[in-house]
Amino acid sequence: MTQYMPLFRSCSSLRTLTQLHAHLLLTGRLRHDPLPVTKLIESYTHMGSPHSSRLVFESFPYPDSFMYGVLIKCNVWCNLFDAAIDLYQRLVSGKTQISKFVFPSVLRACAGSRERLGIGEKVHGRIVKSGLDEDNVIETSLLCMYGQTGNLSDAEKVFDGMSVRDIVAWSTLVSSCLENGEVVEALRVFKCMVDDDGVEPDAVTMISVVEGCGELGCLRTAKSVHGMITRKMFDFDETLWNSLLSMYSKCGDLLSAERIFELIVNKSAVSWTAVISSYNRGGFYEKALRSFSEMLKYGVEPSLVTLYSVLSSCGLLRLVREGKSVHGFAVRRELDPNYESLSPALVELYAECGRLTDSEAVLHVVGDRNIVSWNSLISLYANKGMEIEALSLFRQMVTRRMRPDSFTLASSISSCVSDGLVRLGKQIHGHVVRTDVSDEFVQNSMIDMYSKNGLMDSAYAVFGQIKERSVVTWNSMLCGFSQNGNSLEAINLFDYMYSNCLEMNGVTFLAVIQACSSIGSLEKGRWVHHKLILCGLKDLFTETALIDMYAKCGDLNAAETVFMAMSNKSIVSWSSMINAYGMHGCIGSAISTFNQMVESGTEPNEVVLMNVLSACGHSGSVKEGRFYFNLMKSFGISPNSEHYACFIDLLSRSGDLKEAYRTIKEMPFLADASVWGSLVNGCRIHQRMDIIKAIKKDLSEIVTDDTGYYTLLSNIYAEEGEWEEFRRMRSAMKSLSLKKVPGYSSIEIDQRVYRFVAGEEPCLGTEEIYMCLGNLQHVTLEADCLQINE
Repeated sequence: MTQYMPLFRSCSSLRTLTQLHAHLLLTGRLRHDPLPVTKLIESYTHMGSPHSSRLVFESFPYPDSFMYGVLIKCNVWCNLFDAAIDLYQRLVSGKTQISKFVFPSVLRACAGSRERLGIGEKVHGRIVKSGLDEDNVIETSLLCMYGQTGNLSDAEKVFDGMSVRDIVAWSTLVSSCLENGEVVEALRVFKCMVDDDGVEPDAVTMISVVEGCGELGCLRTAKSVHGMITRKMFDFDETLWNSLLSMYSKCGDLLSAERIFELIVNKSAVSWTAVISSYNRGGFYEKALRSFSEMLKYGVEPSLVTLYSVLSSCGLLRLVREGKSVHGFAVRRELDPNYESLSPALVELYAECGRLTDSEAVLHVVGDRNIVSWNSLISLYANKGMEIEALSLFRQMVTRRMRPDSFTLASSISSCVSDGLVRLGKQIHGHVVRTDVSDEFVQNSMIDMYSKNGLMDSAYAVFGQIKERSVVTWNSMLCGFSQNGNSLEAINLFDYMYSNCLEMNGVTFLAVIQACSSIGSLEKGRWVHHKLILCGLKDLFTETALIDMYAKCGDLNAAETVFMAMSNKSIVSWSSMINAYGMHGCIGSAISTFNQMVESGTEPNEVVLMNVLSACGHSGSVKEGRFYFNLMKSFGISPNSEHYACFIDLLSRSGDLKEAYRTIKEMPFLADASVWGSLVNGCRIHQRMDIIKAIKKDLSEIVTDDTGYYTLLSNIYAEEGEWEEFRRMRSAMKSLSLKKVPGYSSIEIDQRVYRFVAGEEPCLGTEEIYMCLGNLQHVTLEADCLQINE
């Protein structure tokens, strides 16, 4: 056999290898000698012909364990994992003594074929029975298999049982943690490796750790790892440089990323792509395009990944001309002739630039080869409020017999939140049930879709069918209850989460705080605030929500305390505090807070000035209201319909109906129902039916879905005995399928909120309450009579 080894090494093509194969057949060397057969198997695989390797193997009558092992290894090289596992099972069934050389390749095949993890566990059992469980190579292969298949607990058991933990074993465990998203655990393992076992990390380990720091986004940890790399004097090859660059950009330190880039001597396409992606990630799209131009000037050939990032930058900047230029560059270089890689970026580019026909043209060129491109456009349509277009694309996919994935279904379901589209949402729900293409992403979209359409029973039914609920699922249901006025249900759901120690985040607390705010449950709100502090989840959003909650529940002092304790105040925080003062009639404090906000350098927006006007309205401060209404233009804000409605309501309530009417006529756009309603309400307060009759023509032209507007007019006409007009208003409500929202009042007793809704059945204890009210009224009348007699 040794005489043929130089011949095998000299085979540079499949043709020369085939000639050598023929020679060996003629000389009879392949009949009984397993060595040339084994070498042929390996050589054919190296030449890219694993099928020929299998034919050579099958032609040998008595393959031994080593030959099996070589063919299994060759199949693993070619990613033919199932074939490798089948060969192993055939070897086991033949009751041949299995060489330890076989096991690492079989374990790698089990890791690659995730559906056959059970085989990997059986292989592990055979390894233990064979007494090979202390072999370093096999132990590392077991560690790798369990890590790659997501069984970190089993991987850690194998690692803990290893007699010798070398750098390869540690690196494998670190990589396994990172691959499974356990970044914190990966860094903990790395710390144990260095501090506890004193194992010196190599460049491969450090690249994994650097990538982990990037995923974690912790700049302090990132700098610490970079410092270790510098102290250990690792050879800074291109891969390590690029990993450091990406790490700093993911941690938000773009300046350090730029410094790393400048230190790279020979900048390859990978380095340029890394810095372009970093600029994109940080929102510096112009810098990304400038870097691309420099890359071309230096003669570096961009890759498909580079072009994808550049097209994304062009789309986000809405630079269609530059984007088309990059598109043309890719076409001229034939980098992606079938649009299999660049099609999602091209679809997004043209859609962001308003060239929707070009986006769909790219889709039709791609056809059904790239579902990601279809998903990109469906998602863009859904995000831009173009629900009909999104659903039309979904229909086209189904017509083309493309199988929608979970992303397609979730985006399409999200498009069914507008009126009249819920029926299509139900049909897609049916499609999900029939095809069983459902994951957490799809299920959460269905909960959100039903919630936004007010179908809480359907949303809760979907929620109830989900066996494994993540925090996002719980939050979807919690927000659905809160946004639909089912505040008690939202609070009960939160209580269940807390009592069962389920994962919660800022969104969870935000939803339950809003629920407490809606029903005015002060005690429950305080309890939630306490738990929020204990969980360490306070942030800008939850603190702002607390201000609003305390104000609506009547505890202005607590709202002030939260506001004053905030280290960072957003414009929403300032606005909430101004609104809190306004609803409590503290016009002086509201104006003072507004002035503090302006002095702090925060520019007011439409909402802030709306809250200032509302505060003036609550306190009847006409002079101040007029001042701030006129002040809006100095901040570059044009009053919208809500501002006019608030200002006219202030004038009307104060009795200045003429100025209110003149303001309406001077509006730069047609007044809507809210504006006219403010004037009508003022006329009702001051009993000026003459003005209502004068503006009757204007009122008759208003068409709105605001039940309050029709109810106000119908009540005024009823009070004045104008029954014909009363019936006309009620008829208009009926024709538009509008119903008056019933009024309600609530009271909190012993941390329980009781709600009394007009027209509903009496709740528990109502009879006793009404009896108590009757007695109180009787006592009051008697006291009045005694006072009169005296």
